[in-house]
Amino acid sequence: MDTARGRLTRDGIRLYEPGDFAGMAKAGQVAAQILDEIIPLIVPGQTTGEIDRVITARIDELGVKSATIGYKGYKHASCISVNHVVCHGIPGPKTLKDGDIVNIDVTVIVDGWFGDTSRMYVAGKLPRKAERLIQITHDALFKGIEAVKPGNTFGDIGHAIQSYVESNRMSVVRDFCGHGLGRVFHAPPNVLHYGRAGTGPKLEQGMLFTIEPMVNLGRPETKVLADDWTAVTRDKSLSAQFEHSVGVTADGFEIFTLSPADKFHPTFST
Repeated sequence: MDTARGRLTRDGIRLYEPGDFAGMAKAGQVAAQILDEIIPLIVPGQTTGEIDRVITARIDELGVKSATIGYKGYKHASCISVNHVVCHGIPGPKTLKDGDIVNIDVTVIVDGWFGDTSRMYVAGKLPRKAERLIQITHDALFKGIEAVKPGNTFGDIGHAIQSYVESNRMSVVRDFCGHGLGRVFHAPPNVLHYGRAGTGPKLEQGMLFTIEPMVNLGRPETKVLADDWTAVTRDKSLSAQFEHSVGVTADGFEIFTLSPADKFHPTFST
């Protein structure tokens, strides 16, 4: 028995108490609110560095902490991944162009709880092939979330995502995965976005984790650039990602990072 916060399963996954979900919801809503607020910034001509500057300032204004500044030497409050960048794109002087698709990932710490979420944005006019990629990735996330309930397995989550994505002739990235969180940034389990139904640890009430599928228009292989952070598709195909933090309830799930303004999908205004 680990008495620090709830107990651990035999797979090393921490089980939190129902009362802890309020802390996760508060943290998740702060992260989601920030992602709502930056929507007007995602336009052609904007730099990813300026977007990150605004995110950093907003985190300070809200009196919360960035989980990523200082994490393993990382210096920014967000990861901003454009077009064929799969994840962990470093903000900087890169200027957005018309038709660019952008994933922005923000994690904040509120009263010791970690709120972690990412979503897709579009600078200017959304190309048709990118629109379909974004839609499939968005829907794949929710296919995975719908598999979350006590008695199901983590393999059920991965299978739901993989089977949906591949049925639409796209691929699921295998080099990165979701993760447990709560009062820590990363913890067991690894939440794979592919797999066989009925395999892996069983879901239990009180588990907290992210589901964050990365989907490529081309092949699933990635490579990490010389900066040791930026991951890109090996075949330079477009990539998209959506991420929610969730908790397992007595009969299903709770999503902690829903958009307060219902703007999680980039075509909310169309």
